[in-house]
Amino acid sequence: MRIVVIGGGTGLSSLLRGLKRYVSTGKDAAQPSVEITAVVTTTDDGGSSGRLRREFDVLPPGDIRNCMVALSEDEALLSRLFNYRFAAGRGLKGHSFGNLFLTALTELTGDFPQAVRVSSEILASRGRIFPSTADDVALEAILENGRIVAGETRISRTRSRISEIRLKPRSCRPLPATLDAFAEADLITFGPGSLYTSIVPNLLVKGVPEAIESSRAVKAYFVNLMWQPGETIGFTASDHAEAIVKHARGHRIMDYVIVNTKPVAPALLRRYAKDGAQPVVNDNVRLEAMGLKVVGAPLAMDRNLVRHDPGASAAVAIQLASQARGSRTK
Repeated sequence: MRIVVIGGGTGLSSLLRGLKRYVSTGKDAAQPSVEITAVVTTTDDGGSSGRLRREFDVLPPGDIRNCMVALSEDEALLSRLFNYRFAAGRGLKGHSFGNLFLTALTELTGDFPQAVRVSSEILASRGRIFPSTADDVALEAILENGRIVAGETRISRTRSRISEIRLKPRSCRPLPATLDAFAEADLITFGPGSLYTSIVPNLLVKGVPEAIESSRAVKAYFVNLMWQPGETIGFTASDHAEAIVKHARGHRIMDYVIVNTKPVAPALLRRYAKDGAQPVVNDNVRLEAMGLKVVGAPLAMDRNLVRHDPGASAAVAIQLASQARGSRTK
């Protein structure tokens, strides 16, 4: 089974961490054989990634690094090393080792995708990782009040509703290998992750919506568990889905919407309420009216933060991929 996951941030890493358990290592012949490809947004302009991007003219490595670690065969010493963040040091403070490593490899190879491939081999990653585009792109948001906000960091902090997201420049193209992965996939998933800064930017790369639509794969969207302050306050599940459909410019890129059915613990609800965030409401009737099939599952893992449970999320993805694979091989 071939699964392509699209997004960025911690949400995508969570799904990858669950899916890698299904990648065959040759030890268990009964285990489903899965090939994973991650397509990751490259618009981050904050923190360590933003600093490296400005100083070395490289693509932001942070989201890519998170995915590499999530897919690594052994999330022990090497993974901890790639996630290690310097707490002091002039010029080093705030940087993660993995970000610096990817930047150095990009300088040596002259090619960011090649640096990602080499780093993935070092970490023995159980999957492929592609940036959504190898071009240097920035994010712009048009708010409902008409104001334009530039940059992912500023967009994530805005308190006004977002009407549209766009890339600058708009002519950026995907890697050919990404288009091949879409064509060969049994399942293509979006999220979980920030709607406007992790998921939608991937759809703005030229040719991506068309490639997803033309793929025979089943397409599914993992809806966020909570509102995201600055991006999706007040959004229902269908509001999230509509935003993705809108930015696909009329291309059919979604068959299923996967929603959480597990209640969030009251203590965490109170904590999130202080930031104006509440659980996303599953308005299934409206989703079905959009022509989407709804899959409900207990996906929430509420420890210190509300996050998608890697195992539960991956199980849903594997089930959909298995159904798609079965229908294609009949």
